[in-house]
Amino acid sequence: MLDKLKLAEQRYAQLEAFLAEPRSVGDRKRYRDDMREYKSLGPLIEKYREYKKAEESLSEAKGLLSEDGTDADLREMALSQLDESRALTEQYGEELKALLLPRDPDDDRNVIIEIRGGAGGEESALFVGSLYRMYSMYAALKNWKIEVVGSNPTELGGYKEIGFSVQGEGAYAKMKYESGVHRVQRVPETEAQGRVHTSTVTVAVLPEAEEIDVEINPADLEVQTFRASGAGGQHINKTESAIRVIHKPSGTVVECQDERSQHKNKSKAMKMLYSKLYEIKSGEQTDKIAAERRIQVGTGDRSERIRTYNYPQGRVTDHRIGLTLYKLEAVLNGECDEIFEALAVADKAAKLTARD
Repeated sequence: MLDKLKLAEQRYAQLEAFLAEPRSVGDRKRYRDDMREYKSLGPLIEKYREYKKAEESLSEAKGLLSEDGTDADLREMALSQLDESRALTEQYGEELKALLLPRDPDDDRNVIIEIRGGAGGEESALFVGSLYRMYSMYAALKNWKIEVVGSNPTELGGYKEIGFSVQGEGAYAKMKYESGVHRVQRVPETEAQGRVHTSTVTVAVLPEAEEIDVEINPADLEVQTFRASGAGGQHINKTESAIRVIHKPSGTVVECQDERSQHKNKSKAMKMLYSKLYEIKSGEQTDKIAAERRIQVGTGDRSERIRTYNYPQGRVTDHRIGLTLYKLEAVLNGECDEIFEALAVADKAAKLTARD
């Protein structure tokens, strides 16, 4: 472990020197990648330096205790320093093991989130809107920016589907565990007899990609235009401003009709396409991760779920880690950190166990 830490500190110093030099336009991708690596190494190097200080303090205390003629007061102080420094080296050593785990290279990226209705019809569509509101409020608490990429609203105020980007530091690191089937149990407003209905919604979280991450041959794209329409056919555009883009080699289809401008719709659709193709590319490099994501997203059937939101009990349960919180209203108002951090801790613990 110490050899790895020494190499990491050397790399950190190299990156620091490189990033201090003036950059040319041609180095844009390298500069961006090096800046990401430098920022990701920061917590590790900071902890390593704390570890080295604790080791120095431990060595100093041992030296004092080994000297002949050390007076009682100094010896007592050295014993206290020994205990404290030993505890710190053990604590920092465990923290360094966790920090040395391979880091997800996408953690610092913005994200694109797609929420789609599953089983449950209109009630499912309404909960798509509830989850979109939850993520929007969470983003607001983090001072992140939300931008809708595409949506398909329903007459009762829900969405058959909605896609949006979340822009902010560490957005993917926080949001990536949201991929999967979310189950809601509540009494619909249209239910006369007060029976609890169960519906599902699927969430997919993609790291936002840039043009330099994925090469797209314009000849591989089929761009279609059509007239945008709102819920139930209302608010139909007189011009064909809506855009559908088909990437023929992969069969990936994206569309956007939220903007009045065809140009803006195409720009948003391309942003979504780059992210979807980047995920495919990442999946090809790491088949295991790709398989896990497919399992998480699932089909939207009621029997598959990662989390349940139970309105009558005011309960949220994440089934992957067995976490239950009786604070449904707070969570739906964007107070999600307790869940997100518990998932990150569980993920790290599982990786440490697998490595050991």
